[in-house]
Amino acid sequence: MPQKPWVPYVAPFAVFMLFTALAPVWPDGRPLLYIAKTLVVGALLWHWRKAYRPDVAAPLGAKGYGLAVAAGLLVLAAWVLPENFLPQLGQPIGFDPYGFGWPPAAAIGLIAVRLTGAAVVVPVMEEIFWRSFILRYAVNPDFRSVPLGTFSWFSFTVVVVLFALEHHRVVPGLFAGIVYTGLVVAQKNLRGPILAHAVTNLGLGVYVLSTEAWHFW
Repeated sequence: MPQKPWVPYVAPFAVFMLFTALAPVWPDGRPLLYIAKTLVVGALLWHWRKAYRPDVAAPLGAKGYGLAVAAGLLVLAAWVLPENFLPQLGQPIGFDPYGFGWPPAAAIGLIAVRLTGAAVVVPVMEEIFWRSFILRYAVNPDFRSVPLGTFSWFSFTVVVVLFALEHHRVVPGLFAGIVYTGLVVAQKNLRGPILAHAVTNLGLGVYVLSTEAWHFW
């Protein structure tokens, strides 16, 4: 039976969310779950890389890449600066790599995996799901017939709101959804939102490691 066209776009996100849902069930295993989540989702993205190639085929040019980096930094500021002033959905548990009782060298390795997952795997996985699949599927279930970055108020709103609800920090999440979705609508290319998302997440990781504000992780 031929593979359904949505599977490469949905499966990595679904697996990521499944591992995330297991973390509260097995608190002591959170580091192992995160490592497994990063490796498995990364492997799935690599396995289906040819399916995503049309979304990133064209280069953006210096201005396009610069806009994506600026957008990522803007979202980073919006994520960190309003902390304690905006409502949140639930209470983030946080991820302290030194709090699991692992030896120092292993904790450093865990930090490396965490940064890789946040700055490489998550941006690719989420942008493929939200901005390549859902944004087009909300226009037409035959999503591959919809050009990347096609705008409709319905699809834009669906993606932005659901993306925000995926995060504890729902207001910054709403802002991030607007920025990342606006990028793909403007550039018709998934490279921009992937890069912006990666800049945000890498910057947040550097901020967390510098300040030990583990609740952001």
